[in-house]
Amino acid sequence: MTVLPDDGLSLAAEFPDATHEQWQHLVAGVLRKSGKDVSGTAAEDALSTALEDGLRTRPLYTARDAAPNSGMPGFAPFVRGGRPEGSTAGGWDLRQRHTTAADGLVLADLENGVTSLWLVLGEGGIPVSELGRVLDGVYLDLAPVVLDAGSEVPAAARELLRIYEERGVSADAVRGSLGADPLGHEARTGRAYDFADVVPLAQLCSERYPGLRALTVDALPYHEAGGSAAQELGCSLATGVACLRELTAAGLTVEQATAQLEFRYAATADQFLTITKLRAARRLWARVTEVCGAPGAQVQHAVTSPVMMTRRDPWVNMLRTTIATLAAGVGGADAVTVLPFDDALGLPDAFARRIARNTSTILIEESHLARVIDPAGGSWYVERLTDELAHAGWEFFQRIEQAGGQAAALRSGQIERDLAATWEARAGKLAKRREPVTGVSEFPFLAEQAVVREPAPEPRSGGLPRVRRDEAYEALRARSDAHLAATGSRPRIFLAALGPAAAHTARLTFASNLFQAGGIEAVAEGTFEESGATEVCLCSSDALYEERAATVAGEFKSAGARHVFLAGRPGQYADVDSYVFAGCDAVAVLSAALDRMGVS
Repeated sequence: MTVLPDDGLSLAAEFPDATHEQWQHLVAGVLRKSGKDVSGTAAEDALSTALEDGLRTRPLYTARDAAPNSGMPGFAPFVRGGRPEGSTAGGWDLRQRHTTAADGLVLADLENGVTSLWLVLGEGGIPVSELGRVLDGVYLDLAPVVLDAGSEVPAAARELLRIYEERGVSADAVRGSLGADPLGHEARTGRAYDFADVVPLAQLCSERYPGLRALTVDALPYHEAGGSAAQELGCSLATGVACLRELTAAGLTVEQATAQLEFRYAATADQFLTITKLRAARRLWARVTEVCGAPGAQVQHAVTSPVMMTRRDPWVNMLRTTIATLAAGVGGADAVTVLPFDDALGLPDAFARRIARNTSTILIEESHLARVIDPAGGSWYVERLTDELAHAGWEFFQRIEQAGGQAAALRSGQIERDLAATWEARAGKLAKRREPVTGVSEFPFLAEQAVVREPAPEPRSGGLPRVRRDEAYEALRARSDAHLAATGSRPRIFLAALGPAAAHTARLTFASNLFQAGGIEAVAEGTFEESGATEVCLCSSDALYEERAATVAGEFKSAGARHVFLAGRPGQYADVDSYVFAGCDAVAVLSAALDRMGVS
């Protein structure tokens, strides 16, 4: 038996150091086996992934990818956190959103882990006159309240402050935000309201309520219009700068003005992009406040992305929001709102709200995510992506400033055009399933029972559009649902498997998934005549296609098939009308198929 030396844990001590070039050589060898003859840097590039904003993630990061020093938590540039203690004391603030005055919901949240309230008032939410009833039983000196009242913010703020005074809450104990956001409201609705309505609130908070902020810089309208991470950052910076200009012009110092702002960002299921976006946001705002002469940390509220929420197979949204919440916590958000999994369907039920609350609770209490400040810090990948995203966000911010600032860029249509161009490119990837949506464009479940919820209040609208990742497929599925309701059956396609299972299984599974994504039932058992289908898709290997595709396609045409697909790359096969393959425009293929099947 060999006795190991007691010289510490040096498991790699006897191995020579491997170089980056040696690793690239091994990668090139693997790629060559798949038909890609590349070497060196080109081999590494072949495994890189293109992101929005001209960014790319590489398959490997090393010390040579080091980014600028990110500093320490609580110190400029605040990349590692706005507070020196981070969230270690008790985790981040669990902030839940309410849009109705239904009895018991607010108290149920607070009694089960929620630590602050986000109340949507006025248009698209709770009547301002109902605010007192909604807050009945709430210990207002313990639970911060954040308002989202659109153009009704002056009335909502007066009502909230009246309630605080009526219930004997001292000014020093008041916590939260009045949520004034003139530019965010304009982005949402296309209607402006004057900063003059907001300035007195900021002055009042600065003078009397040290724990209450007057303004929110909400980046969600830009995210929900299809914007990229850098565009979200750029718009939030430009909005923040516009707020500072208005507040300082009214007599507040830069320190007082920055203390009145809280920033709201979307957290998505793209874990690392969310982490780096929040880190980059703090760095960028630190740069703005440094230039203004009063360096300060950005206060962040992260909300799980509405864009990523699906209406089909909504249970999968629980997984999406869990990843997004984890990313928001790791990224250093001060407060996190988890949208319930059924948020896209209407008013969430009690179960959905409980799961949303418990998502943060599990991550804090059981996964211990808040025990370490900035746990992703020091990762070469995270630090590099933070730096690259910060530069991209700053570039977009400068573009807005060159257009005259956030208000001018909104009113000229520049921001809407920029966001629309980004969404158009992303929608193309979604249509081609390059960006998969589980349960919708991938692995759909046609037999699922629809989840029905009471209608939610109509959200504010009239400005920038609201998009969802599932929207193109949702339209296809709605057509299929209508056909089912009218005829008793869904549109069908017959999948013709040629040869043994080894030859056809992969493409049969691919075709079945693709057609079901459009609400078309894929029938693989029995015969074409028995299937009730009018279209056919051949599924097999390239070798068997060469031998049999043309003949079999002709036979199906003779049997009454109106359209014959082939699952595989386009070729020259008689009687094959079109091809489905990885990277094809699935939405266009499915829409055309439904048209031919008479599904309106």
